[in-house]
Formats: sequence, structure tokens, C-alpha cells
Amino acid sequence: MTEVNRPPRVGGWTRLVTARPGLSLLAALVLTVLAVLAGSGVADRLGSGGWEDPDAESTYATKALEREFPGSQPNLLLLVDSGRASVDAPAVAAEATRLTERLSAEKGVVGVGSYWLTRTPALRAEDGHEAVIAARITGDEKTMGETLDRIAPSYRGTRGPLEVRIGGAVAVRHEMQTIIQEDLTRAEIIALPVTLVLLVMVFGSAVAALLPLGIGIVAILGTNAVLAGLTEFTDVSVFAMNLTTALGLGLAIDYALFIVRRFREELSGGADPTAAIGTTLRTAGRTVLFSALTVAVSLAAMLVFPQYFLRSFAYAGITVVLLAAAAALILLPAALILLGHRVDSLDLRRLFRRGRAKDAGPGTETGTAWGRAATLVMRRAPFFALGTTAVLVLLGLPFLGVRFGTADDRQLPSSAESHVVQQHLRDGFPGTPGGGLEVLAEGRATQAEYAAYKERVAALPEVARVDGPLVNGDSAYFTVQPEGEAVGDAAQRLVGDLRATGAPFDTKVTGAAAVLVDSKDAIGDRLPLAAVFITVVTLLLVFLLTGSVLIPLQAVLLNALSLTAMFGAVVWVFQDGHLSGLLGFTSPGSIETTLPVLMFCVAFGLSMDYGVFLLSRIKEEHDRGGDHEGAVRLGLQRTGGLITAAAVILAVVMVAIGTSRVTNTKMLGLGIALAVLMDAMVVRSLLVPAIMRLTGRATWWAPAPLRRFHQRFGLSEGEPAPAGDREPDPEPDVVGARG
Repeated sequence: MTEVNRPPRVGGWTRLVTARPGLSLLAALVLTVLAVLAGSGVADRLGSGGWEDPDAESTYATKALEREFPGSQPNLLLLVDSGRASVDAPAVAAEATRLTERLSAEKGVVGVGSYWLTRTPALRAEDGHEAVIAARITGDEKTMGETLDRIAPSYRGTRGPLEVRIGGAVAVRHEMQTIIQEDLTRAEIIALPVTLVLLVMVFGSAVAALLPLGIGIVAILGTNAVLAGLTEFTDVSVFAMNLTTALGLGLAIDYALFIVRRFREELSGGADPTAAIGTTLRTAGRTVLFSALTVAVSLAAMLVFPQYFLRSFAYAGITVVLLAAAAALILLPAALILLGHRVDSLDLRRLFRRGRAKDAGPGTETGTAWGRAATLVMRRAPFFALGTTAVLVLLGLPFLGVRFGTADDRQLPSSAESHVVQQHLRDGFPGTPGGGLEVLAEGRATQAEYAAYKERVAALPEVARVDGPLVNGDSAYFTVQPEGEAVGDAAQRLVGDLRATGAPFDTKVTGAAAVLVDSKDAIGDRLPLAAVFITVVTLLLVFLLTGSVLIPLQAVLLNALSLTAMFGAVVWVFQDGHLSGLLGFTSPGSIETTLPVLMFCVAFGLSMDYGVFLLSRIKEEHDRGGDHEGAVRLGLQRTGGLITAAAVILAVVMVAIGTSRVTNTKMLGLGIALAVLMDAMVVRSLLVPAIMRLTGRATWWAPAPLRRFHQRFGLSEGEPAPAGDREPDPEPDVVGARG
């Protein structure tokens, strides 16, 4: 017999987070203040490189050349414009020589040379009105940036008959770091108010809308503090801050949406705040925890790669995901306990709800529409399955023509000084200064052996010129200028040819093209490991959620398929340059090698985030009634509106990140926004119900040993009461909206 008035069971976790809600929030406030202090100025400690493999041949050669031949790889270039006069005019030459000598005396600057000292043709523009002073700033990235800030004002601008602009790798990195910090601040200014407006539209209540935003801010501040601590032990990329903001806001809002939504439903059903929190944590709370683990797994795959650019996103992403989940599962319940029914205060939509009952949250008005849509899709499942798959594959076809390159000055706006300098060098100089290949020779050798090696190198295809050797003890180096672009296909082929050229001494090749070749090799070597890691762990986690063998396979394949539009758009827009004028960037004609890996890991994790919420609802409905098609319909009906709202809000945050003036950040933000919307509005709405209709009851099959494993270790939504002692629940919900 049913005990209608049986008191709800309160789990240990519920007791823990609700016992002292005020104390929990006070402790969180103190920790947040400490995080603000610890994370202040974190951007100044972050690097702007990290694309190279630290164990590669090119990295070894670069460090050896820096040690033995400090001037071999200039990273500071002064572009000297003599106006209408020739760079060989006496007045121009005299002033340029003075600048060269003054730069040689600067602390932290070595290897200074110029056209006026060496008469090297590569340092003089073909029109005779521009020439270059080259040097190397020593130290780590932070020290180089400080040195550049100190000396740049003394050289930039009008100097007698000369106009001087500053470029080179150190200037590009420094300017990129500055712009990223400025753009991130602007993105936050854009995203926060727009997100708040959307949350008010979703929840109606201004109080309820502020809760997810607060959780996101706590996650972001906490991650900044963690990144600041990590900089004491390892290199961290400044680009990771963009992911911190995007995931901190996006995922915290996702998790808080589902928890607040369920809490409000429980209150509207007559539960007191403590009981409502207990039910919320047993259902939506468990799903949030599970979802956070799946996202963290996808991001953790980037740890297998050696480039600190990718590893930085893993550090930031895993931290912000876990902090967002922790805040949503600890701080948010404490706040909801204290607020109780006041969570619906300041209902800004009441003026628009006259004449109809108050809704319980997002998705109520559209739930039946999602149910009808699911019914239609399943009725014509073959058409929707084949049609949607064909469209997604078609959108991804441009990725077959992807070309990989390095991040250079063209990541910056066309008006950026270092971009202007490098573009002048590409367009007007016979060979890009600092853009050639360097061959480090180690071991004793005679001048005749050096000369014979130089002749063999000069005879290689794609070699425009060979300079050197410059000898220092048992070491020497040659500079090899390739035909065409410094990192073009010819230069990359030349790297392999140089490494295959025999010599009576040990040779190591470095330079921009060599770094690119080594980076591609490192990613290619470790990509299978990352893919296997993501696939296996995702299959295991989804199996623990569903107890099915087929559903995990469907989840992995459909998630990967949902990313095709993003990858196709990345190539079509950013590599091929379509919409470059509208979006305001310069296409380098290639995609930076690490970006597809980063975008895949982030987008795959976010797709799993939404997939978990949908699958958990479908699983609960199936376990409750056993009707496969009804479970799919109700699952989409009760989560479709909320998942779409969460995806739109996350897309808004990513688009705000995509307003950056740095092309890689723009690509990341806009690409992830597209992937999120395609996943929520196409894959979850059309492809998932169609495929599950086609697989039918076999969807839930698992062999007996795996069924027993799931019964023992699997995740169950809620805590069902014993048979015959269950309270009637005509319209239960886990994470979605009521139909």
C-alpha cells in the first residue's frame, strides 16, 4: 500500500550540502576572494607560443643555435623606410648605422646586423626604399616582452630621414598577447549582459537567472587562480583564457539551468525546499556530475600531445569544468535552500503570462511541440536519418582540402604593426629575413667538408640560396633559403631533403618549416592514442549511464558526425578566405596544426554534455514504462527546449569570444558555436530520435555479463522506492521541461 505521506529520504550528499547553507556560501565567498587575489595578473604570466614539440629535432637545434650562435635566428626586425630616397643614400645609411649601433648596445639584445653593415641582398627591398635591421632579444617569453616594451619607443616612428616599424617573431607574439587580453575583456563585457537577458527570458525570474551567472563567474575566477599556480611549474598559453571564459560561463549555465529547473518543478509540486533539493541532487545532480566527467575526458585527451598550447587548454578546460560542476552541486543547492520559494522572485515575464498558469521553467510552453516533432521524426525515421547524415557529410567535405600551417603574423589584424612589417617583407623582399631554414652542424669538420656539404645542399630542389657556414669550435650552421613561402609545401619538402642529405658530421634542421613538419609529426603520432582514449572512456561512461551496448556506439558516432559542419566551415571560411572581409581577418591559406585537435576535443565534449542530458531522460522513461518509442518521444519532449536554450546561451558566449581580432581565437569561438548549435538543433532533434527508432528495442540490449556489471556499477537516475511503496509521479522529470 502506498504511503502518500511518507517522508522523503535524504541522502548523505544532500545532508552535506544543505546542513549549513549559509556557512557554505560564506566559505565560497572567502575562497572566491582568495581566487581573485591569486589569479590577478595571470594573463601577464602566460605565453603566446607553444605550438612546437619540445622533444623535436627542430627544438633541439633552435636551443643549440641560441646557445652557440645567438645571432643566428633574429626575432626582432626593424623595417626601415627611407621614403623617396634610396636606402643607399649617405644620409639614410648614416642614420641607419647609428640605429644599428645603438641597438647593439641595448641590454638583452644580441646578434645585431643590418643591410648597411652586411650588404646582404635579402635585407634590402627590391624597390630600394626599405631595408632591415635584425637582432635577437634573449630570455624567456616574459623577459623578451619586457625588453621589447623597454626599447621599442626609442626606435619606433620617425628617426631623422627614416620611418621605422617594429616586427619579428617577438613583436608578433607580444602584440598577439596584448590583443587577446583586450579582446577577452571585450568578450566578457558582451557576453555577460546578453547571457543575463537570455537567462531572464528562459527562467522569467531575475533571481533564478542570476544564479547560473554567479556559478559561471566562480568557476572562471577559480580557474584563473589555478592557471596562475600552474605557471610556476609549466608553460601555459594565453589562448587558454578564452576557453576558461567560454566553458566557465557556458557549462556553469548549462548545469545550473538543469538544477534550478528541476528544483522549481519540485517546489511547484508541493515539496519543501530541503526535499526538493534532495530529489534534484538524486536526479539532475547525478546527471550533471556524469556530464562533467564526459566533458573532462574529452579535454583530457589533449594531455597526450607534447605542445604546451594544447596541454594548456586541457589544464584550463578540466579545471573549469570540474569547478563549474562543483559549484553547481555544492553552492547552488545551498543558495536554493536559503532562497526557497523566493527563487521565483522578480518574475519579469508575469506581464506576458496573463490568462494562463505560471510555468515551471524553460521548455514548458514548447514541450508538446518537441514531442510532436519527435513523433514526426520517428514516423519517417529512414528519411530523417539518411537526409540529416547526407547534409552533415556534405557540409564537412571542404575539410578534405585542409592545409596545415603555423600561426604567424596573419593571425593579427591587418593594421597591427608587426603584421604590416611581415607583409612588407613577404611582398617586397627577395627572401624573408628570419624565415629560412638553419642547419646545425655538430662535430669536427674541415673547411673542405663544410664546402662539399654546402654544394650538396645548394643542388637540392627548392633551394634558393645557401649561406655559411659560420663556425664556432666544433659547431657550425648554414642558412638555407627555400623557394617560395617560408612554410610552404616546397619548404616542408626541403626539410625532409636536408635531413636526408648525408654529411661527415651530425646535422639538425630547424626554422619555421622544420617546426611545422615536426609539429605535424608529433600530432600525427599521438592522434590515434587521443582518439582511442576519448572513444574508450566515452563508451564506458555512456554504458554506465544506459546499460546498453548500442547506445554508447551511437553516441560516439553521432557526436563525431555532428562536428563535420564545424570542420567544413573552418576550411571554407578561414583557410579559403570566404567571408574574410565580413569577419575581418586575413586568411593565411592554411589552418594552424593544433586547432583542429583543440576544436574536436572541446566540441566533442560539449556534444556529449547535451547527449548525456537527453540520454539520461530517455533512459529514465524507458526504465519506468518499457515503451521504447514513448521513452524517446518523452525524452526529447522534456529536454528539447532546455537543451536548445542551453546551446543558444553557450553559442552566444562562443560568438562573443569569436569577435576577437586574432584569427585563431575567432576560428575557435565561431567554430564551436556552430558545432554546439548543429548538435543541439540537428543531431539531438533529428538524428538521435531517427536512429533510435530504427534500432528499436535492440537499442537497450546488452549481454548478460555486461548487464550484471551495469547493475552493480552503473549510474541510476534517482532512488526508486521499493515495489508497492512508490509515490505516484504522473509527470517526473530529470533534466528537461515538462510536456
